[in-house]
Amino acid sequence: LIIPARSGGNKSNTSPAENYYLARRRTLQVVVSSLLTECGFESAEKAAVETLTEMMQSYITEVGRCAKASCEHTARSTPTLSDVVITLVEMGFNVDTLPAYSKRSQRMVITAPPVTNAPVIPKSLVTGQKRTHPAYIPSHFPEFPDPHTYIKTPTFREPVSEYQVVREKAASQRRDVERALTRFMAKTGETQSLFKDDLTAFPLIAARPSSIPYLSALLPSELELQTLEETDSSEQDDQTDTENNPNNTIHDDAGADKENAVLPPGGGVPTVKSNEENMIDNPYLRPVKKPKVRRKK
Repeated sequence: LIIPARSGGNKSNTSPAENYYLARRRTLQVVVSSLLTECGFESAEKAAVETLTEMMQSYITEVGRCAKASCEHTARSTPTLSDVVITLVEMGFNVDTLPAYSKRSQRMVITAPPVTNAPVIPKSLVTGQKRTHPAYIPSHFPEFPDPHTYIKTPTFREPVSEYQVVREKAASQRRDVERALTRFMAKTGETQSLFKDDLTAFPLIAARPSSIPYLSALLPSELELQTLEETDSSEQDDQTDTENNPNNTIHDDAGADKENAVLPPGGGVPTVKSNEENMIDNPYLRPVKKPKVRRKK
């Protein structure tokens, strides 16, 4: 594999992989320049240095590829020194000349590149312990991301039970509902404007006159209806218990005497018309009629 030369660009637009390739390319250029200096060259054209750098990079890449293939051929995952030696022999390189070449007197020592400090992570993002590479992953592979990128901590908020907060929230919700309903009625129904020139400015909901204006005042509210139902149910239960009590049972003869005693002195029975006159005409204000409870014989 041959990686072409990359031109320098803005650091903000390059990815970490591109930065790695650029740093490796610069290192190879420094090595080529030092070798040219050892051979006695005082200067060299940029195109010549780039060509020699490309040749060295291609040679090193081919050595690594062949060593990896030899390693996998023997059912291993990590190349060893013997794999590299076999590769150099197959490529026609004399391995015996390496010790003498490494001990040459005019060699130039290249200093190690400066180590850049790792970026400081804010304390608010430090969560948990950062994972390291397992034994089967090479060290040159990228590291695992920071734990704060994948660790989640569920949070549970306690329900607000304070009276003041609950009342304020209920009032704000009621106000929002009233505003939304008013806007909906203003958009869908008839509206009246305060200004004759601009009918869309400050629209007012058109009031519809009612044929019975006092009807809304006579209708009971939901709270009153609920209270009446609870009262009626409790009274009905008390009446049922009283009627089912054997001590309060009234016989037929006593009932007949009681009816005769209630009659007026004239002995006449009140007519139906007098009862109708006493009844209220409004159906919402009539007395409640309780259902009769039949006793089991």
